[in-house]
Amino acid sequence: MQILKYFWALISFISILSNPVLADRLKDLTSLAGVRSNQLVGYGVVVGLAGTGDGNTGITLQSMQSLVSRFGVTSEVEGLNGDNSAAVMITADLPPFTKPGQAIDVTVSTIGGAESLKGGTLLMAPLLGADGETYAIAQGNIVVGGLGVTGADNSSLTVNIPTVGRIPRGASVERTVPTEFLNTDFVILNLHRGDFSTANNVAEVINNNFGADTAIPLDTNSIRVRAPNDPAQKVAFVSVLENLEVERGAPPAKIIVNSRTGTLVISGNVKVTPAAVSHGTLSVRVNEDQIADGGDAIAIGDGAEANAAAAPVPDTQITVEEDVAKAFLFDAGVSLSDLVDAINAVGATPSDLVAILEALREAGALNAELIVI
Repeated sequence: MQILKYFWALISFISILSNPVLADRLKDLTSLAGVRSNQLVGYGVVVGLAGTGDGNTGITLQSMQSLVSRFGVTSEVEGLNGDNSAAVMITADLPPFTKPGQAIDVTVSTIGGAESLKGGTLLMAPLLGADGETYAIAQGNIVVGGLGVTGADNSSLTVNIPTVGRIPRGASVERTVPTEFLNTDFVILNLHRGDFSTANNVAEVINNNFGADTAIPLDTNSIRVRAPNDPAQKVAFVSVLENLEVERGAPPAKIIVNSRTGTLVISGNVKVTPAAVSHGTLSVRVNEDQIADGGDAIAIGDGAEANAAAAPVPDTQITVEEDVAKAFLFDAGVSLSDLVDAINAVGATPSDLVAILEALREAGALNAELIVI
């Protein structure tokens, strides 16, 4: 009951926080269209592993043969040993406006049977964009936060994930991703969460600060804003723009239920129309016992008798118990706090609350969207 008490206290606290309308900076509500990171991916080979590599895996040996052939060394696949090498995939995010020569972090992950990348070095590998062009070159020593150990009897101990590592500033950018940010006389702000009220509020705040018709809401997600053509002035304009404070529109009434964990999140705008609820639980217990039977008498000669081996006979007992159901009444326009207090008064658990909310929705008494994940 103590845990349940804290659970309802948390819901009540969330409802209190969700009621006031708070202002947020535009940089926390929106992003600039066209100003985004780009994903890069590449394939490479890690060497220098202490016997924790892929072993004699075909793809690893072929990659090693291809690498050494670049330096004029001719070797057959059969003559190579991949215990100290591993084939890996390399991923990275290329931030917007990154220039050639700048460094970015990369993540290295095994794709073969390597047990650990600890102590390994990634050899030079190109990182490609979605268009197939090379945007960065990765190479360097891998930092691994995990640990994996295997004994002679095949017993093993693994801490975290030793097959994934990072190389801080491990890739050098070779090409810049083009953007239209500096080539237009406007910028478009995209809301992280589309909402008509929020889009209208954003346009009003911008127009109040920079003049009428500076910003025009295009839809629930986008607001078009006139901006200077000069790059320096545009950067200064956006720096002021993104720090304007805007009141978000009230979110729609929603109840989010995680049926696997019993977690519930209820927004502050949930209302309940008049309804009466009675909820009880039914418990069924099944006990299985084995009773030894005396067995049949068997003649063994000279008039003597003996009992055969007793065969176990199942004895099943089924008990049904039903808790006394408690009822409570919701009046018109009941708010979240009233809903929580009423259900808490009858001692309902989170699983009971899920059943009650689903029943209210089916009855048409719940003025909110119920989402079960």
